[in-house]
Amino acid sequence: MAGLAGVIATAAMLEDVSVFAHDAATGWTYPPACCHGDPKTGECGRIPSATVTPRPDGYVIILRPGDHQKVTHQDRYFVPYDSVIPSGDDNFHICLHPTEEDENCFFAPADAI
Repeated sequence: MAGLAGVIATAAMLEDVSVFAHDAATGWTYPPACCHGDPKTGECGRIPSATVTPRPDGYVIILRPGDHQKVTHQDRYFVPYDSVIPSGDDNFHICLHPTEEDENCFFAPADAI
């Protein structure tokens, strides 16, 4: 009987992805490997398209306070095109983890990839 309870508890944990990730404001879910927490405390969030500049080898992203919930000072990131993940909407999103200096996942609209 204890084995069955363990299986049920594990299945419930695996089903509740919200423990590990949260949804973007438009309703799609960031991958669990990218984001932990909720929209207020999580690492992922939508960023203004004006903060993203395409280069021949990838995107340069410059974020300032107010561009993302974790950013407290100006930060610069570079994401090669082969590391970009298609976003679930027509916006750019970034996951900053474990600190705001480190980009974990970057999402771009399909027409920008």
